[in-house]
Amino acid sequence: MTRATARYRFTRQARSFARDVRGATLVEFAFVAPILVLMLMFLFDTGYYLYARAILSGEIQAAGRASALETATDANRALLDNSVETAVKRLVGGGTLHFDRLAFKSYGRAQSRAEAFIDSNGDDICNNDESFDDANRNGVRDADSGVAGQGGAKDVTIYSATLEYDRLFPMASLLGWSEQVSITAHTILRNQPFDKQAEALIGHCD
Repeated sequence: MTRATARYRFTRQARSFARDVRGATLVEFAFVAPILVLMLMFLFDTGYYLYARAILSGEIQAAGRASALETATDANRALLDNSVETAVKRLVGGGTLHFDRLAFKSYGRAQSRAEAFIDSNGDDICNNDESFDDANRNGVRDADSGVAGQGGAKDVTIYSATLEYDRLFPMASLLGWSEQVSITAHTILRNQPFDKQAEALIGHCD
């Protein structure tokens, strides 16, 4: 075989190889597949989160209304917590829930949290025997006047639940997310009956 013949054969084989596209799809898919899988995991994880949040929020709204009824007791409220947990865990089997109830004298106090006081000298500090509403009756002006529990008649209660669960897919670190998801839902309602309420005491700051 002459050198020219060998060169011709090599050139022809090289051109044939260049025109051969068999297997190209597999190579392209190898590049695209990781991104596609990551996108699918992201979509499923986000959809699962939104659905879990909707379930938790709906159950808290329903249980909160029942908790505020005049006929509700602490035992009833414990059962309502269990009902919320059962409904949520039908979807999020491995999740954990934490419930909290915090009672205030009014919607305004639930929003501002701090016990109101008469600022006689305008220094924004409760001092010099200035009087304050001792809503939780502990003799001290608090930055948060809420009382743990459902409270009494006409009190405004913030009922909340926090759901924690592990993510469905091992992709959190790739996106800079936490491996555990935390969802909090709450509702705020006034307790029945609406015509009776324990008055706040008047305290005095040092």
